[in-house]
Amino acid sequence: MAAQITPPSSSSSSLAFSSEFNVWKPMRCCFFKWVSQVCPRIRPTNHFRIKSSNGHPLNAVSMQGGMDGSPLAKGINPEEQEEFFIDILDKEEALSTLSITVVGASGDLAKKKIFPALFALYYEDCLPKNFIVFGYARTKLTDEELRNIISTTLTCRIDKRENCKDKMEQFLKRCFYHSGEYNSEENFSELDSKLKKKEAGKLSNRLFYLSIPPNIFVDVVRCASMMASSANGWTRVIVEKPFGRDSESSAELTRCLKKYLTEDQIFRIDHYLGKELVENLSVLRFSNLIFEPLWSRNYIRNVQFIFSEDFGTEGRGGYFDNYGIIRDIMQNHLLQILALFAMETPVSLDAEDIRNEKVKVLRSMKPLELEDVIIGQYKGHNKGGRAYPGYTDDSTVPKNSITPTFAAAALFINNARWDGVPFLMKAGKALHRKRAEIRVQFRHVPGNLYKRNFGTDLDKATNELVLRVQPDEAIYLKINNKVPGLGMRLDRSDLNLLYRARYPTEIPDAYERLLLDAIAGERRLFIRSDELNAAWSLFTPLLKELEAKKIAPELYPYGSRGPVGAHYLAAKYNVRWGDLGGEDD
Repeated sequence: MAAQITPPSSSSSSLAFSSEFNVWKPMRCCFFKWVSQVCPRIRPTNHFRIKSSNGHPLNAVSMQGGMDGSPLAKGINPEEQEEFFIDILDKEEALSTLSITVVGASGDLAKKKIFPALFALYYEDCLPKNFIVFGYARTKLTDEELRNIISTTLTCRIDKRENCKDKMEQFLKRCFYHSGEYNSEENFSELDSKLKKKEAGKLSNRLFYLSIPPNIFVDVVRCASMMASSANGWTRVIVEKPFGRDSESSAELTRCLKKYLTEDQIFRIDHYLGKELVENLSVLRFSNLIFEPLWSRNYIRNVQFIFSEDFGTEGRGGYFDNYGIIRDIMQNHLLQILALFAMETPVSLDAEDIRNEKVKVLRSMKPLELEDVIIGQYKGHNKGGRAYPGYTDDSTVPKNSITPTFAAAALFINNARWDGVPFLMKAGKALHRKRAEIRVQFRHVPGNLYKRNFGTDLDKATNELVLRVQPDEAIYLKINNKVPGLGMRLDRSDLNLLYRARYPTEIPDAYERLLLDAIAGERRLFIRSDELNAAWSLFTPLLKELEAKKIAPELYPYGSRGPVGAHYLAAKYNVRWGDLGGEDD
């Protein structure tokens, strides 16, 4: 079955502008990314112009392998190089189309995230001249009705250019709709006919975004593969989490998908990997000399990954109750960030080199044990004259549900760099504030001369590096400093990089970056199947034990800091949660 999809070859080391050259890359704002993808052997010049999301140097001055007769082999200057490639790109764009099909187009994710992200890419000229967007769902809609729904969620948040309304109208004219069942080959064949009509005989590259429940992934992939895949370009499929409920179901899902797709065609999306601060994590570590030598058990006492929401399920508990906070947040978002944080220096910034290092980290970790985990569930609470409902007060949640809405865990990496360092995770709903951050607490200063100035609370003297992923993206380092004056009074101060103050431009949404990378075939921020297997192997034994023993979660009030047990868990490893202070901590 998999032979029905015809992915283009990516192994050629030369530039062949023939029928083999059928992989479209984003247009001019992302032009140099296209160059680096097509020509992997690039030597950077001193111009050092960064625009690619994979971090490659972006000026190509020498490309080997079949390029002897090209202008690039003759040492032309960078401006001529750019003109040369833009000319090729224009010709290629005229002969090809990009067709994006959002499966599950009537759902909230599609309306609130995917269509707005596609419009933002179009607004920034990062989509090709010839592209179309199709919505596909069971809901009966016309093209115009879909456009009306989409138009309510599109914003010109990037800037306030006068042509925003015109760009919206142009984008909406490229949006179409087809209603059909998710398991109907006939309906997908009808979609294929519509796509071919819009593609008008050009080379066709097709991207399917599965914004649907996981139980119908395989049906959609089967039908799309057999009836609506590209005949002469590439076909790729973006799959939303959850990727199964445990090791067995995840492996079965992967096996079924691979009946119809190759691994290179499957893009498992975790939108947290597209967030700006997560992207910056590797840059902070690998491009700053002051951090890399400290990145080990010798200087780091513990690392904390904290995710909290200040709202509950509130009408959306039906989906959540089937998965819980561990599957929904910990096993994917937080574990992916942990792997990026703890990995060794990759050989290069290529997707496979980075993902190889992440897999090594996951395979070095021991599976979670019950004694290193605390689970909780929020209960109703009155605060400020307002009544907040408990989890089981949600009409979509069973009254006797013991699904955790909060979890804290201590994980350990058994390798030379991180041996003995606790990696603490904490995730929960209906907590006192919304936040997502990484906190790195360093060891105490040996023989600290100013120990008496801090009294018995040495944690006040501990340096801490904080990467706040959301809200108000920031990086800050807590240091000890003398308060000006005649006395010797010490103060804990922040060296603070607040993104909104330093970078006034709008930060792209994570879905924009991930969609752009999927279109470009850049897999660095997507999850590979062996990476997924390694992640599930850490959590599956714990999840099975929790469910087999029917362990009841500790209750905590809506709007609180979570169950008390989380503080005992941290204290077990001589750690204090870093988010226990004031608003700015």
